[in-house]
Amino acid sequence: MIKRLLSYFLPIKVYETPSKTSKNLEVTWNNGYLVLDSKNTNYSFGSLQRALKKGLKYIGYERIRNFESILILGVAGGSVIETLKKDVKFDGKITGVEIDATVVDIANKYFGLSKYDNLEIVIDDAFEFVLKTKDTYDLIIIDIFQDTIMPNFLFEDYFINRINFLLNVNGFILFNTMALKYKDRRRNAIYKSKFDSNYSVRLYPKIEEHNELFTIKKLQ
Repeated sequence: MIKRLLSYFLPIKVYETPSKTSKNLEVTWNNGYLVLDSKNTNYSFGSLQRALKKGLKYIGYERIRNFESILILGVAGGSVIETLKKDVKFDGKITGVEIDATVVDIANKYFGLSKYDNLEIVIDDAFEFVLKTKDTYDLIIIDIFQDTIMPNFLFEDYFINRINFLLNVNGFILFNTMALKYKDRRRNAIYKSKFDSNYSVRLYPKIEEHNELFTIKKLQ
Protein backbone atom coordinates (compact mmCIF):
# COMPACT_ATOMS: atom_id res chain seq x y z
CA MET A 1 0.00 0.00 0.00
CA ILE A 2 2.90 2.37 0.70
CA LYS A 3 4.30 1.74 -2.78
CA ARG A 4 0.90 2.48 -4.26
CA LEU A 5 0.69 5.81 -2.43
CA LEU A 6 4.26 6.76 -3.37
CA SER A 7 3.50 6.00 -7.04
CA TYR A 8 1.41 9.17 -7.24
CA PHE A 9 4.69 11.06 -6.91
CA LEU A 10 7.03 8.79 -8.89
CA PRO A 11 6.82 5.31 -10.51
CA ILE A 12 7.75 2.41 -8.22
CA LYS A 13 9.17 -0.67 -9.98
CA VAL A 14 8.15 -3.94 -8.32
CA TYR A 15 9.34 -6.52 -10.85
CA GLU A 16 11.58 -6.71 -13.91
CA THR A 17 12.48 -9.61 -16.18
CA PRO A 18 14.00 -10.18 -19.62
CA SER A 19 11.70 -11.36 -22.40
CA LYS A 20 12.52 -13.18 -25.64
CA THR A 21 9.98 -11.19 -27.63
CA SER A 22 9.96 -7.84 -25.80
CA LYS A 23 13.56 -7.71 -24.50
CA ASN A 24 12.55 -6.36 -21.10
CA LEU A 25 9.33 -6.25 -19.09
CA GLU A 26 8.59 -4.19 -15.99
CA VAL A 27 5.71 -4.21 -13.53
CA THR A 28 5.42 -0.77 -11.96
CA TRP A 29 3.12 1.12 -9.61
CA ASN A 30 2.21 4.30 -11.51
CA ASN A 31 -0.35 6.83 -10.25
CA GLY A 32 -1.90 4.25 -7.96
CA TYR A 33 -2.16 1.46 -10.55
CA LEU A 34 -0.04 -1.54 -11.45
CA VAL A 35 1.03 -1.35 -15.09
CA LEU A 36 3.08 -3.57 -17.38
CA ASP A 37 5.62 -1.85 -19.64
CA SER A 38 8.27 -2.83 -22.14
CA LYS A 39 11.34 -0.65 -22.61
CA ASN A 40 9.61 2.03 -24.67
CA THR A 41 5.88 1.56 -24.37
CA ASN A 42 2.97 0.53 -22.17
CA TYR A 43 1.92 -3.12 -22.59
CA SER A 44 -1.06 -3.31 -20.25
CA PHE A 45 -3.07 -1.38 -17.66
CA GLY A 46 -2.13 2.12 -18.76
CA SER A 47 -2.51 4.01 -22.02
CA LEU A 48 -2.95 0.71 -23.87
CA GLN A 49 -5.97 -0.27 -21.76
CA ARG A 50 -7.50 3.18 -22.28
CA ALA A 51 -7.01 2.91 -26.06
CA LEU A 52 -8.63 -0.51 -26.35
CA LYS A 53 -11.46 0.50 -24.03
CA LYS A 54 -12.25 3.36 -26.40
CA GLY A 55 -12.27 0.89 -29.28
CA LEU A 56 -14.72 -1.37 -27.46
CA LYS A 57 -16.94 1.62 -26.76
CA TYR A 58 -16.93 2.49 -30.47
CA ILE A 59 -18.23 -1.02 -31.21
CA GLY A 60 -20.70 -0.77 -28.32
CA TYR A 61 -20.75 -2.59 -24.99
CA GLU A 62 -24.33 -3.80 -25.43
CA ARG A 63 -23.53 -5.23 -28.84
CA ILE A 64 -20.46 -7.03 -27.47
CA ARG A 65 -22.45 -8.52 -24.58
CA ASN A 66 -24.55 -10.32 -27.18
CA PHE A 67 -21.52 -11.90 -28.85
CA GLU A 68 -20.70 -15.55 -28.16
CA SER A 69 -16.96 -15.73 -28.82
CA ILE A 70 -14.00 -13.34 -28.75
CA LEU A 71 -10.45 -13.95 -29.98
CA ILE A 72 -7.63 -11.80 -28.60
CA LEU A 73 -4.31 -11.89 -30.45
CA GLY A 74 -1.75 -10.45 -28.04
CA VAL A 75 -2.76 -10.86 -24.39
CA ALA A 76 0.18 -9.23 -22.55
CA GLY A 77 -0.99 -8.42 -19.00
CA GLY A 78 -4.62 -9.06 -19.86
CA SER A 79 -5.96 -5.53 -19.53
CA VAL A 80 -8.44 -5.87 -22.41
CA ILE A 81 -9.72 -9.07 -20.81
CA GLU A 82 -10.31 -7.15 -17.58
CA THR A 83 -12.21 -4.50 -19.54
CA LEU A 84 -14.35 -7.14 -21.26
CA LYS A 85 -15.15 -8.86 -17.96
CA LYS A 86 -15.58 -5.89 -15.60
CA ASP A 87 -16.79 -3.05 -17.81
CA VAL A 88 -18.47 -4.73 -20.77
CA LYS A 89 -19.81 -7.60 -18.58
CA PHE A 90 -19.08 -10.12 -21.34
CA ASP A 91 -19.86 -13.70 -20.27
CA GLY A 92 -19.12 -15.57 -23.50
CA LYS A 93 -15.98 -17.49 -24.45
CA ILE A 94 -12.68 -15.59 -24.68
CA THR A 95 -9.65 -17.15 -26.33
CA GLY A 96 -6.39 -15.27 -25.78
CA VAL A 97 -3.29 -16.03 -27.84
CA GLU A 98 0.09 -14.88 -26.54
CA ILE A 99 3.51 -15.88 -27.89
CA ASP A 100 5.40 -14.98 -24.71
CA ALA A 101 4.89 -17.40 -21.81
CA THR A 102 6.80 -15.00 -19.54
CA VAL A 103 4.22 -12.27 -19.95
CA VAL A 104 1.38 -14.70 -19.19
CA ASP A 105 3.13 -15.67 -15.96
CA ILE A 106 3.32 -11.97 -15.07
CA ALA A 107 -0.36 -11.50 -15.96
CA ASN A 108 -1.35 -14.36 -13.65
CA LYS A 109 0.87 -13.29 -10.74
CA TYR A 110 0.40 -9.52 -10.74
CA PHE A 111 -2.85 -8.86 -12.62
CA GLY A 112 -5.05 -11.83 -11.68
CA LEU A 113 -5.58 -13.09 -15.22
CA SER A 114 -6.17 -16.68 -14.08
CA LYS A 115 -9.19 -15.71 -11.97
CA TYR A 116 -11.49 -15.19 -14.96
CA ASP A 117 -13.97 -17.86 -16.03
CA ASN A 118 -14.66 -18.95 -19.61
CA LEU A 119 -11.15 -17.87 -20.64
CA GLU A 120 -8.63 -19.97 -22.54
CA ILE A 121 -5.04 -18.74 -22.87
CA VAL A 122 -3.02 -20.31 -25.68
CA ILE A 123 0.76 -19.90 -25.83
CA ASP A 124 1.36 -19.70 -29.56
CA ASP A 125 2.38 -17.43 -32.40
CA ALA A 126 -0.68 -15.49 -33.56
CA PHE A 127 0.02 -16.21 -37.22
CA GLU A 128 0.34 -19.94 -36.56
CA PHE A 129 -2.81 -19.96 -34.42
CA VAL A 130 -5.06 -18.34 -37.01
CA LEU A 131 -3.86 -20.85 -39.58
CA LYS A 132 -4.74 -23.80 -37.34
CA THR A 133 -7.94 -22.80 -35.58
CA LYS A 134 -11.22 -24.18 -36.86
CA ASP A 135 -13.31 -21.83 -34.71
CA THR A 136 -14.94 -18.60 -35.82
CA TYR A 137 -15.45 -15.48 -33.73
CA ASP A 138 -17.78 -12.53 -33.27
CA LEU A 139 -14.98 -10.17 -32.22
CA ILE A 140 -11.27 -10.42 -33.03
CA ILE A 141 -8.97 -8.05 -31.16
CA ILE A 142 -5.48 -7.64 -32.64
CA ASP A 143 -3.01 -6.04 -30.25
CA ILE A 144 0.45 -7.34 -31.17
CA PHE A 145 3.65 -5.41 -30.51
CA GLN A 146 7.29 -6.18 -29.88
CA ASP A 147 8.04 -3.08 -27.83
CA THR A 148 7.09 -0.34 -30.36
CA ILE A 149 7.45 -2.58 -33.43
CA MET A 150 4.48 -4.18 -35.17
CA PRO A 151 5.26 -7.42 -37.05
CA ASN A 152 4.92 -7.11 -40.82
CA PHE A 153 2.64 -10.14 -41.15
CA LEU A 154 -0.23 -8.19 -39.55
CA PHE A 155 -0.51 -6.09 -42.71
CA GLU A 156 0.00 -8.84 -45.28
CA ASP A 157 -2.86 -10.08 -47.46
CA TYR A 158 -2.70 -13.70 -46.37
CA PHE A 159 -3.09 -12.85 -42.68
CA ILE A 160 -5.81 -10.28 -43.37
CA ASN A 161 -7.78 -12.75 -45.49
CA ARG A 162 -7.46 -15.46 -42.87
CA ILE A 163 -8.69 -13.14 -40.11
CA ASN A 164 -11.61 -12.12 -42.31
CA PHE A 165 -12.46 -15.81 -42.86
CA LEU A 166 -12.51 -16.46 -39.08
CA LEU A 167 -14.85 -13.52 -38.44
CA ASN A 168 -18.57 -14.19 -38.30
CA VAL A 169 -20.99 -12.05 -40.31
CA ASN A 170 -21.89 -8.92 -38.32
CA GLY A 171 -18.77 -9.46 -36.25
CA PHE A 172 -16.00 -6.93 -35.65
CA ILE A 173 -12.23 -6.68 -35.81
CA LEU A 174 -10.64 -4.24 -33.36
CA PHE A 175 -7.07 -3.59 -34.52
CA ASN A 176 -4.74 -1.48 -32.37
CA THR A 177 -1.82 0.02 -34.29
CA MET A 178 1.01 2.35 -33.40
CA ALA A 179 1.65 5.27 -35.75
CA LEU A 180 4.88 7.00 -34.76
CA LYS A 181 5.96 8.21 -38.19
CA TYR A 182 4.53 9.12 -41.59
CA LYS A 183 5.37 5.66 -42.95
CA ASP A 184 3.21 4.11 -40.21
CA ARG A 185 0.24 6.28 -41.14
CA ARG A 186 0.81 5.42 -44.80
CA ARG A 187 0.94 1.71 -43.89
CA ASN A 188 -2.42 2.09 -42.12
CA ALA A 189 -3.97 3.84 -45.12
CA ILE A 190 -2.90 0.95 -47.35
CA TYR A 191 -4.28 -1.54 -44.82
CA LYS A 192 -7.65 0.23 -44.85
CA SER A 193 -7.80 0.02 -48.64
CA LYS A 194 -7.58 -3.79 -48.55
CA PHE A 195 -11.20 -4.17 -47.40
CA ASP A 196 -13.97 -4.24 -50.01
CA SER A 197 -17.65 -3.33 -49.77
CA ASN A 198 -18.35 -6.44 -47.69
CA TYR A 199 -16.75 -4.60 -44.75
CA SER A 200 -17.37 -1.32 -42.96
CA VAL A 201 -13.99 0.11 -41.92
CA ARG A 202 -13.39 3.03 -39.58
CA LEU A 203 -10.05 4.46 -38.54
CA TYR A 204 -9.73 6.42 -35.30
CA PRO A 205 -6.46 8.42 -35.29
CA LYS A 206 -4.48 9.78 -32.34
CA ILE A 207 -5.96 7.53 -29.67
CA GLU A 208 -3.65 7.93 -26.66
CA GLU A 209 -1.27 10.07 -28.75
CA HIS A 210 0.45 7.39 -30.87
CA ASN A 211 -2.26 4.76 -31.27
CA GLU A 212 -4.57 4.45 -34.26
CA LEU A 213 -7.53 2.08 -33.94
CA PHE A 214 -9.43 0.27 -36.65
CA THR A 215 -12.94 -1.10 -36.21
CA ILE A 216 -13.94 -3.37 -39.07
CA LYS A 217 -17.43 -4.85 -39.35
CA LYS A 218 -18.12 -7.82 -41.60
CA LEU A 219 -21.36 -7.07 -43.43
CA GLN A 220 -21.76 -10.30 -45.41
